[in-house]
Amino acid sequence: MGSVYITPQDLVIPARAKRSHKGDNGRVLIVGGSPEYVGASALAGIAALHSGADSVMIAAPQKVAWAINLISSDLMTHKLSGAYLKESHKTVIARLAKDADVLLFGNGAGLHDSTLKLFKHLASFNMPKVVDADAIKALSAQELSNAIVTPHKRELELFLQNSGLDPATKPEHLRQSLPFFFDKNNVLLVKGSTDVIISKKNVWYNTTGNPGMTKSGTGDVLAGLCAGFFAQLKDAPQAAVNAAFISGRSGDALLDEKQWYTYLASDVAKEVSRVMISLKD
Repeated sequence: MGSVYITPQDLVIPARAKRSHKGDNGRVLIVGGSPEYVGASALAGIAALHSGADSVMIAAPQKVAWAINLISSDLMTHKLSGAYLKESHKTVIARLAKDADVLLFGNGAGLHDSTLKLFKHLASFNMPKVVDADAIKALSAQELSNAIVTPHKRELELFLQNSGLDPATKPEHLRQSLPFFFDKNNVLLVKGSTDVIISKKNVWYNTTGNPGMTKSGTGDVLAGLCAGFFAQLKDAPQAAVNAAFISGRSGDALLDEKQWYTYLASDVAKEVSRVMISLKD
C-alpha cells in the first residue's frame, strides 16, 4: 500500500497482437445523452477510440443518437425510444452489453426519475463499468462493483451522502471510510487541480493538466479514456491512472500550442493520439 505521484513510468500503453481481429482490443458501450447534452456521449466515445479501443456503441435517445451519427462517423449508435433515457430501456441495454467489454453510463443523461431508475439497473450489471456525471448523483457506494467512478468535488459529496457518509470526507481518507467499496474492485478517480485516484491498495496523485481543463466536456473525455483503457487492459486502477495522466498531458500540450486556454474538450480528445505516441517512444 502507498501513495504515488503518477509519472510516465506508471503508465501501461495497451499492446496489440499482430494477428488480432476487430473487437479483440476493447469494445465499449456508452449509455447517455439527452436533448440538452447531445455532445457528452460523443466526446466520451471519441476519447475511448483514441485510447485504442476497437469500437464504441452509444445507446441514446433516438434524436440524440442521430445527432451523434452526424458528429462522428466513427461512432455506432443504438436508437432508444423517447426523448430521455428511461427504466424501460434496461432490457435493450442488457442485450447490447453482452457484446461489450466495458459499460460507461451517465454522460449528459439528465436527472429524470426514470433515468435515475435505469442507472440503478445498470449499476447491477455484472461487468466492468465506468460511472460518470449524472449517474454518480443517483448511486451509492453499496450498489457498485468492478467500477471506475469519476466524480468532481460536488458529485463526490452527493455520492458520499448517498452512501451514508459525511460528504465533507477528504479523498485521502476514503479508503478507510469505504472499505467495502474498494473490496469490490472499485476505483475512485476524484477530479481536481490534482486528481486523486484511490483503489484498495494504492492512492495516486495526478498533477498533469491546467485551468483550461475546466471547459465543458473535458470530464466526458476523461470518462471515455477510462472506459477505453479499461476495455483494453482489464485493470481498473491502471485504466484510471492512464486516463488521468494522458487527459491532463493532452491539455498541457494544447496549452503549449495555443498559448492560452482557448482549446476545447474535442481538442483534448484528438490530442490523446499524439500524447500516447510520445509516451510510447
